[in-house]
Amino acid sequence: MMSEERLQTLQTALADLPDTASDSEPALENVYLPASHLKAMDPDCSLIIGMRGAGKTFWWHALQHPAVRGLVSRAASRPYASLDAKTEVRRGFGVSPAPDDYPGRDVFRSLMDSGHEPRLIWRTVQAWHVSDEDHPLRRRTDWASRVAYVGAHPEQTDRLFRERDDALDREGVHLLILFDALDRTSDDWRETSRIIRGLVQTALELRGYRRLRVKAFLRTDQFNESEIGDFPDASKVLSSRVELSWPRHHLYGLLWHLLANGQRGDFCREFLGVDWIRATIEGKRLYGIPRKLVEEDRQREKFREIAGPWMGRGPRRGLPYTWIPNHLGDGQGHVSPRSFLTALRTAAEDTTERYPDSSKYALHFESIKRGVQAASRIRVREVQEDYPWVGELLRPLAGRVVPCRFGEIQESWDDEGVIPRLEQGVSGEGVKLPPQNLADGTRGLRRDLENLGIFYRMHDGRVNVPDVFRVGYGLGRRGGVKPVS
Repeated sequence: MMSEERLQTLQTALADLPDTASDSEPALENVYLPASHLKAMDPDCSLIIGMRGAGKTFWWHALQHPAVRGLVSRAASRPYASLDAKTEVRRGFGVSPAPDDYPGRDVFRSLMDSGHEPRLIWRTVQAWHVSDEDHPLRRRTDWASRVAYVGAHPEQTDRLFRERDDALDREGVHLLILFDALDRTSDDWRETSRIIRGLVQTALELRGYRRLRVKAFLRTDQFNESEIGDFPDASKVLSSRVELSWPRHHLYGLLWHLLANGQRGDFCREFLGVDWIRATIEGKRLYGIPRKLVEEDRQREKFREIAGPWMGRGPRRGLPYTWIPNHLGDGQGHVSPRSFLTALRTAAEDTTERYPDSSKYALHFESIKRGVQAASRIRVREVQEDYPWVGELLRPLAGRVVPCRFGEIQESWDDEGVIPRLEQGVSGEGVKLPPQNLADGTRGLRRDLENLGIFYRMHDGRVNVPDVFRVGYGLGRRGGVKPVS
């Protein structure tokens, strides 16, 4: 059994876990590199796909910092010689307004209303970042005149790309142009697909150069291959896509990494008991986890020391190691690292407050359940930010026990007049896309919720809702985590 002092130190380290999904500049010590994420950093990978919270915006920010690029290059199994501190990185579109770097939503809308195709608009953005201060394009002070120039001077623009590529090749470096938050370009799905399609077209065109590359970060629901890839040779870009995934062993790998590099890193590294991979970057001593800490048997053993053997007083309640990700996964089994860290952070704080004397472990099983409730609230808030219409569909179901027949859900939606409200539009800040399949009525809405992992279909056809959404939206399940009241 762990001493009281060590127990308190471990609880404090868990309570201090950072929010790695922050949209701000990432700290070097928080950069953890699962295999799929490392592959996504390859300059030749133009499309990175992921759910909300998988790390798309994190990497959009991270790649803009030379030290992070150097860290990625050092960690790659085959060195990305082109991805290092010297790599030039530009912002082609992002979550924050930056009119000097790219047109905002209203400007983009105006350009399209004027008859400019999305491909030309994105090509102009890329030409702007490729050009130097002496190029004629730089004398244009607004995006309308810049797009007009590129459209009227195709040969000069081709020459611009070729000359810059040759110069970069002589220097031995790449220029990456990063695109994120593309849902903010439009509030219409058909138009959004056109915009993404235009960007994919330019990504294909830049593959003809040696050193110029596009890297676009897309939400899973934005990647409709039949709509964005219906042009010749699109497969050359689409086939290189990488999905940012977080299987269970990498969620715990992230946990070990953050503990080892946190303020109580000396204690946590000793507790985990392995030989750490050491590196010094920008004066910071960083520790990478060895292979054995990504093996599930070793992870399960160490987490048992943290949270105990069971999620209750016996084995029927399950193992904490598997219980936490199982109850945080969506309908497709995907877990957001932000949800995972929130649950652990909350559980540590709750254990300290509620069980200061009686808990033998850093995380009490009842506190873990409260941690899942806290993570569910955050996950619901994230969904509401991206899809305000989901709340219109789930709020009428509060108090209902799942799994249940879809007919019961339809009745609730009909009683609340959900479809007419959705057809009128859901208010919210910024650009918000409506349900993709609203035109197909309630069955289309069911499909939309299944695609987002909020609903999933049982073998007998009934609808179930994963705990991470069920708890936050106030639905019940016999024997499950209590809904948030």
